[in-house]
Amino acid sequence: MPMPPPLTPEQRAAALKKAAEARRVRSEIKNRLKMGTITLPELLAKADDDVIVAKIKVLAVLESLPGVGKVTARRKLEEFGIAESRRLSGLGAQQRKALLEDLS
Repeated sequence: MPMPPPLTPEQRAAALKKAAEARRVRSEIKNRLKMGTITLPELLAKADDDVIVAKIKVLAVLESLPGVGKVTARRKLEEFGIAESRRLSGLGAQQRKALLEDLS
């Protein structure tokens, strides 16, 4: 397997900063879901515009919803034919519709 090109210290620092910001935003979104300050339809609409939000895994979003735990989240994914590794940006129209009807 070929090695990626070496990064300069400045490039590495910029990449680390960008990754930390993305983790912070994803964590904040999940906390807002837990607290109920953002709804699933709002989050899906935001995922269409925001690249960072679009890269959140559907499983993590479902687990963050109030009243939905790890087992229920996995059952919902299985029920709607969504892979555990699927991200919000990868959801199809029918999958979005099914999630919204069931969880809203």
